[in-house]
Amino acid sequence: MSQQDPAVPKTVAVSDVQLLLKKKDEIEAQIKAYYDVLEDQRGVGMNEPLVDVEGYPRADIDVYQVRTARHNIICLQNDHKALMREVEQALHQLHGREKEKREKDEAEAHTEARSWSQSEALPLPFARVNAVTPGSPASMSGLQVDDEVVEFGSVNSRNFQSLQNIATVVQHSEGKALSVTVLRGGERMHLGLTPKRWTGKGLLGCNIVPLQR
Repeated sequence: MSQQDPAVPKTVAVSDVQLLLKKKDEIEAQIKAYYDVLEDQRGVGMNEPLVDVEGYPRADIDVYQVRTARHNIICLQNDHKALMREVEQALHQLHGREKEKREKDEAEAHTEARSWSQSEALPLPFARVNAVTPGSPASMSGLQVDDEVVEFGSVNSRNFQSLQNIATVVQHSEGKALSVTVLRGGERMHLGLTPKRWTGKGLLGCNIVPLQR
């Protein structure tokens, strides 16, 4: 049976983290047990001397037992530090994977919403500009020949019936900016068009024809 290449990081599961936390609890319980041993030996800690003033092993404690407990505590504390590093790395990997998945889901949802918005929410073009007179209000707004009109003020493909709809909006909006949305080279553009008197004919200075469906 081939062993996993140590250079290839193992994929961490929640169960792996739970196992590491269980080991952590076990080590902490063992450390506590050895501290209890020290407490039983007249409360000696990790640093109190084990010899008397004359340099002989203390007779009031089990020196061997204290040394063994201290040694085991040091080893277990080192194991505990190493294990906590493993726990931290495992949690970091888990959270990183969850964040990556969440960001991917959000990106997919955003793309889907944008696609739906473009295909369903926004109306289709219903008319085309086939003439724009230089110096006219239409020309000054940036309107160009072959622009396909998506929205002209309140008029769009859902309520457009005839060019009279546009004429009515223009007559009621003299001197007021109208929001006009057009398709130009496959891209939507938003323009501000203000119908007004100028040196030429009408209030716009352009010609618009219905799109043949």
